[in-house]
Formats: sequence, structure tokens, C-alpha cells
Amino acid sequence: MDIAPWVWGVTIAVLLGVIALDFVIIARRPHEPSMREAAAWISVYVSLAIVFGIGLTFFTDGQAVDFFTGWIVEYSMSMDNLFVFILILGSFAVPREHRQRVLLVGIALALVFRGLFIAAGAAAVNAFAGVFYLFGAFLLYTAWKLISSGDEDEEYQENAMVRMVRRVLPTSDTYDGARLVTRVDGKRFVTPMLMVMIAVGMTDILFALDSIPAIFGITQEPYLVFTANAFALMGLRQLYFLIGGLLDKLVYLSHGLAVILGFIGVKLILHAVHETTDLHVPEIPTVLSLVVIVVTLAATTVLSLLKSRRDARAAAEAASGDGPSAAGESRGDDDDRDERVSV
Repeated sequence: MDIAPWVWGVTIAVLLGVIALDFVIIARRPHEPSMREAAAWISVYVSLAIVFGIGLTFFTDGQAVDFFTGWIVEYSMSMDNLFVFILILGSFAVPREHRQRVLLVGIALALVFRGLFIAAGAAAVNAFAGVFYLFGAFLLYTAWKLISSGDEDEEYQENAMVRMVRRVLPTSDTYDGARLVTRVDGKRFVTPMLMVMIAVGMTDILFALDSIPAIFGITQEPYLVFTANAFALMGLRQLYFLIGGLLDKLVYLSHGLAVILGFIGVKLILHAVHETTDLHVPEIPTVLSLVVIVVTLAATTVLSLLKSRRDARAAAEAASGDGPSAAGESRGDDDDRDERVSV
């Protein structure tokens, strides 16, 4: 797939324009978007991704399936990343009206970091096909980590960069609107707003380490890798406000992502064996990958919602069961007191 430089230029310019427009909208009216507003924006971004993918069918040979598969993988991984964003924003107690700004900065940084990782990954793939062994092993390790820690309670811990900034720069304990630096008694202090942006930015790097090898297991075309990541990130800010409160119900999301990453890891290793040896090993086609990913995500969602419903019903029954028991104990205590009084 030979992408002309002007196509790259137009794509990057459009993405920068979307981010700039978002910044202008947020700067003019900081607010927490309603469910309707968030859903409307997500519909726009999803529609743009679908139109882009359909457009690929007219200008490329079979690349649309690669794009849609990579986009779905990146979008599903972005949903898992929302768990971490919720932890970070909650840990820093970011005012609700300024959370859009923090998320948008995080998305902009994620695009930059992922662009750098995509360029490095494409160069490594072109130089040595054996790098797929490394990518595959890393995804299998990540899948194992997701499975082994899927049921543990997560708690955000400040990374080394945030701790270093706290040691080097004087930081205030309170926000000053959306300012990154404020004055207290004539002295300059870094506000928590800057700290949370650093935390989100450093977390974006870790996200890129997971997502880039995963999508290289779908396609090795840098343009498709970049656009799939870009479209997956574009609606992430609105997705936070739309389903942020519902993520707790997706209890099996990590398990589903572990299955997907493990599957792609095996696919990468098989591809590496095919490219670097004379062994005749089967390669997994992209269409099969798309089916496995969609089925896994659908099953994960359905099973998660069923479990959440069962847990809620069990909790309601337990709560209603405590009522009569407690009432009985109370009546028993009253009877004992009456007996003591009569004696």
C-alpha cells in the first residue's frame, strides 16, 4: 500500500484540526457533557471511521478489513484504558468541569506517542521480520497479566515522573481553574492540573506499548495502523462521560481483552515462523481475526452484564433478607426486656 505524502499530510492536518476544534470548544465553555451530547459526538466519530473504512474499499485492495479489524481492537483496548483514566482523575480529584480538558490533552499526547511508536515499529518490521517474535511474546505476557490481575482491585499509584516533579517543583494542593501554575503568597506553585496531565501522559506511553504490537498483528501498513489508532482515540473523551459509570459492570472486559491479545500474539508468532524459517505453518487470515475479536467482545459484554445483573439481584435479596432477621432479633430483645421487667 503506497501512500502519497500529501495523503499523510491531509490526514494529520484533519486530525490536528479536530483536536484544535475540541480545545476551542472546551476552552470557551468548560463543562461536563450530558449523556446525549456524549452519545452524539461518539456517533459522529464512529460514523467518520466507518465512512473512512468504506472509502478504503474503493482506493485499496482488501485493506478495509484490516482497518476495521485494527480499529475494533484499538477501540476495545481504549475502553479498558478508561478504567485507568477514571482512577487517575478520581485520585487527583479533578473538578468535573475540567475533566474534558485533561482527557483531551491525554488524547493529544497519546496520538503523538503512538505516532512515534508506529514509526519505530514499522522501521523494525521492515528491518527484521523476527521482531514479530518479540511482539507476540509481549502480547502473550500482557494477556497473562490481564488474566492474573483481572479480579484484583485496582488503585492508582503515582508513577516515577509525577513523584520526581513533586520533589523538584513546589506543588499546591488546590486547583486554580484550569491553570497549570498559580501564585500563593507571591510564590509560584505547580497546580494539580499539571500533575494529572503528566500522569495521563505517562500512562499513554504504557498504553502505546500494548496497543501498537497488537495492531501490527493485524496489519503492517503504517498508514492503517496510525488511522485505526487515531479513530479509536477520537471518541475516547466522550466515551468516558457516556459509559464511565457503566464500566464497573463490564467485569469480564479484561478477560476478553486477554483472549484477544493472546490470539493476536499467537498470530504474530506464527507469522514470524513463516517469515524467518522454512517451516510450513498456517497463518491466520485477517477475516478470521475480525470474527474472533467481534465474537469475543460480544460474549464478554453479554456475560459481564448477566453477571452484574445476578450480583445486583443477589445483593437485593440479601438486603431484603436482613430486614426480617433484624426485626426478629429486635422483637426477641424486646421480649427479653419484658420478661426481665415482669420478674
